Amino acid sequence: MTTADLGRGRRVGVPSTALFTDQYELTMLQAALKAGTAGRRSVFEVFTRRLPNGRRYGVVAGTGRVLDAVENFRFEPDVLAFLREKGIVDGATLDWLAGYRFSGDIWGYPEGEVYFPGSPILRVEGSFAECVLLETVILSILNHDSAIAAAASRMSSAAGDRPLIEMGARRTHELAAVAASRAAYIGGFASTSDLAAGFRYDIPTVGTSAHAFTLLHDSERDAFRAQVDSLGGGTTLLVDTYDVAEAVRTAVEIAGPELGAVRIDSGDLLLVAHRVRQQLDELGATGTKITVTSDLDEYAIASLAAAPVDSYGVGTQLVTGSGHPTASMVYKLVARAESADPGAPLVPVAKKSTGGKTSVGGRKWAARRLDAYGVAEAEVVGTGKVPEELAGQQLLVPLVEGGEVLVREPLDVVRDRHAAARASLPLSATQLSRGEPVLPTEYAPGPSGS
Repeated sequence: MTTADLGRGRRVGVPSTALFTDQYELTMLQAALKAGTAGRRSVFEVFTRRLPNGRRYGVVAGTGRVLDAVENFRFEPDVLAFLREKGIVDGATLDWLAGYRFSGDIWGYPEGEVYFPGSPILRVEGSFAECVLLETVILSILNHDSAIAAAASRMSSAAGDRPLIEMGARRTHELAAVAASRAAYIGGFASTSDLAAGFRYDIPTVGTSAHAFTLLHDSERDAFRAQVDSLGGGTTLLVDTYDVAEAVRTAVEIAGPELGAVRIDSGDLLLVAHRVRQQLDELGATGTKITVTSDLDEYAIASLAAAPVDSYGVGTQLVTGSGHPTASMVYKLVARAESADPGAPLVPVAKKSTGGKTSVGGRKWAARRLDAYGVAEAEVVGTGKVPEELAGQQLLVPLVEGGEVLVREPLDVVRDRHAAARASLPLSATQLSRGEPVLPTEYAPGPSGS
C-alpha cells in the first residue's frame, strides 16, 4: 500500500526532523562513540509518572506524526554544515551522523488508545546511539498531541451527540494549530476551521463569517444578504454583532425558514440559546440549528447540556489542553546490553533519585485487565513473561521493524479506536469532577520477583 492509497492522512513533503532535538542528545552521542558504548543495544520507553491533576485518563495521540518524524530524521548536508560551523560535535560524530538512519524497532499503544501513569505507551529499541537521538522529537510530538486529544476527549464526552468544531488556529503557533486539529479529531471533534489541517489530514473543514464581515457592510441586513447570496440559505449567520433578537428576525427574513444555522458568540449562552430557539420556532425556522462559541471548555459545554444547542465551536481552551498543555511524558532508558556484542543480554536499568522522579527498569509489556462484564479494571505492567490470562489483552503493537514503518492508519480508524477505548472504561472516567485515574496501574512481578 502506498501513502496515496491511505485516504485520510495525506502526507506531504516533510523536511528533515534531525534538528528538532536538544544539543545534549548529540553530545551524549559523541561521548558514547568515544567510550565505545554507543553501539550497546538499548530499550527506551515513553511514559508519564502522573496524569494532569484531576484527570481520569490520558489519550495517546501523535503516534502517526512520530512515525513520520522518525522516517525523516536525516542529517542532510546543510544540517551537518550547521553542526560543524557551531562546533557542536566533533568530526567523527559528524561522519556518523551523515549516515544516520533509524534501524531499530518501535512498539507502542495504538494511537487513540487511553493510558495511565506508568503505561509504556512507546518502546524504542536499537543501539543507544540511534535511539537517544529520537528522545526530544518523540516527546515534543506525544506531549503536545496527547494533551490536546485528552482535552478534546473530555469535551466530546461532555457534548454527547452534539458535534464539536475545532477553531483554535489563531490561538497557537501556526504549525501547532495543524497538529492540534489532528489531535482534536482523534479526541472526538467533528471538523476544523483550519484549512492546513484539512489539506494535510483530510479533516472536514467548516467556516462562514466573522463579526468583521457584518461590520464591513452598511447594515446587518446587507451583510446577511451578501452571505446568503454567496453561500446559499443553508449557511450559518452570526447573530450577535448588535441586537440578537433583531438579527435572528432579519436572518430568517432573508434566508427563509430553511436557514441552515445561526451562531452565538457572546453573552449568557444558556439564556440566549433558549431565547433564540424560541424565536426561530415562532418564525417557522424550526429546522435552523444553533451553534455556540465563546471561550468554551468541557465545563461550559457540560453546563449547556440542557440548552437547545446543536453544535459547539472551541478554540483557546482546546489548543492549550484546557489548562494542561503537556502530558508530562518522559523518555527513559530502561534496559541496555552489557556490552556492544549483538548477543549480549539486556540488563534492567532505572533512575533511583529522590524527589519522585524514579522509574521502573526492564523492557515492559502492558495489558488491560477486564472484569466479568468486559469493563476495564486495571492497567497491568510487567517484565518477562505475560501471564496467560492477560495474553489476549496486551496493548503494545509493532509500529516499526528494522527501521521500516509498519503502520499508517487513516484518522477515522484512530478516532473510532479512541471512542471504543473510552467506552470500555468505568463510567466514572467521563466525570468532569477532579479525581484519581479511573484505573490503577499494577506492576506484575518480574523474572526475579521484583
